[in-house]
Amino acid sequence: MSEMQIHALILSLFTSLVSPFGGFFASGFKRAIKVKDFAAIIPGHGGITDRMDCQVLTGTFVYVYVHQIVNGRINFIHGVTRFIMNEMDPTQQLLVFKELQSFLLGRGLLNSTLAVEA
Repeated sequence: MSEMQIHALILSLFTSLVSPFGGFFASGFKRAIKVKDFAAIIPGHGGITDRMDCQVLTGTFVYVYVHQIVNGRINFIHGVTRFIMNEMDPTQQLLVFKELQSFLLGRGLLNSTLAVEA
């Protein structure tokens, strides 16, 4: 599975399994603060926000997931490569290169004809 498919799977599982409980969460919250409805814009429906409990829960999850997991990983990888290029001396950079090349060859992700002797 690609990384995008994994993210899509996680988001769809959350949406289908957890989001429907947004209404229960909102109902419990209203009971705790002793409020019957959040609003009365749509008569007989408990307010417009009561129609959107699932969306609020899902939107919050998606926002946190994208900013912490997806973007966090990209920022980490960018930070590591920037550190290697800017903070390490050439000898250390060559050592990182050799270790990474050996790892990729061992996993069959790099063709041995492309390997560089350093």
